[in-house]
Amino acid sequence: MRIKIILLSLLLLSPVLSSCVYKMDIRQGNFLKAEMLEKLKIGMTRQQVRYVLGTPLVSDVFHANRWDYVYRLERGHKLLEQQNLTLYFEGDKLARIVDGGLPAETVPAKADEQAKG
Repeated sequence: MRIKIILLSLLLLSPVLSSCVYKMDIRQGNFLKAEMLEKLKIGMTRQQVRYVLGTPLVSDVFHANRWDYVYRLERGHKLLEQQNLTLYFEGDKLARIVDGGLPAETVPAKADEQAKG
C-alpha cells in the first residue's frame, strides 16, 4: 500500500518537478569590447589583428581572406545578445571591416542583470 502511495505522489509531482529544471547561460564565441574595436585599423597584418581581437571563431578554408568574429549569449532558449564582426584581408593586410551591429556595451550581460529581466 505504501508503495502505491509513493508511486502515485511521484506521478502527480513529476510535472511540477520538470518545470524547475535549471537552464544555464550559454556563451559562445569571441566577446569584443569597444576598446578592442578602437584598436582595429585598416592595413593591420593578420598577426596584429589576432593580437588585438584574438583567434577568430570562424576561419573558412574556402574563404581564407575572411575572418568572422561571432558572439552569442543565450539564457534558456532565449537569445539575449549577439555580435557579428567580419574582417576581409587582401594578402596579409586588413582591407575591410563589416560590423554586424555590435552593441555599445563594453561587458557581456551579467547574471544578476539577467535575473531581473
